[in-house]
Amino acid sequence: MTQSEIVETPAGDARITWHPAPTGRARIVLAVSHGAGGGIEARDLQALASALPGAGVSVALVEQPWRVAGKKVAPAPTTLDTGWRGLWPALQEPGLPIVAGGRSAGARVACRTARELGARAVLALSFPLHPPGRPEKSRAEELLGAGVPVLVVQGGNDPFGKPEEFPAGPYDLIEVDSADHGLAVPKKAARTQEEALDAVVTGVRKWIALLV
Repeated sequence: MTQSEIVETPAGDARITWHPAPTGRARIVLAVSHGAGGGIEARDLQALASALPGAGVSVALVEQPWRVAGKKVAPAPTTLDTGWRGLWPALQEPGLPIVAGGRSAGARVACRTARELGARAVLALSFPLHPPGRPEKSRAEELLGAGVPVLVVQGGNDPFGKPEEFPAGPYDLIEVDSADHGLAVPKKAARTQEEALDAVVTGVRKWIALLV
């Protein structure tokens, strides 16, 4: 059964929607936030929240303060980091290791703050390696500097950075063939949307199992 809580942060009120593992089975928390253009209804976040609790992973879907306040434009990265730091104590309450994660802008936040907050690892969904059409504006330093194990899940046709554009580094990468930045696959793709999401969930589950 899901449960939501409002958490006060210096950047405003955030919201955490918990999808807990069954009583006595929780081994780790996966805390994932949304990107700058959407919320926790994103297909990959919902797929993870639905499937992982049964594997002993309590999933916390995090809504940043700007989203809770009903704003349509995300604030500066420093404000996003402030909100994430402010809600972190609430994620620690179950007393379990925490995998910090997010999609797009949320993945950047997780990478930037992982080491200081003591995250066990980072799950970077659709990491925005660069703005579309601007490969010279690389954000690889954030990814490579996370300082903890990182798993990147990237669409094969993501305009914010295709898998082959990523530099070599201390992270794992799952490619979702033909998928865009939202991990949506075209109807003509070799795999259906459901099959693509199943592959993402399976890959993330196996990776987390190696952390605990």
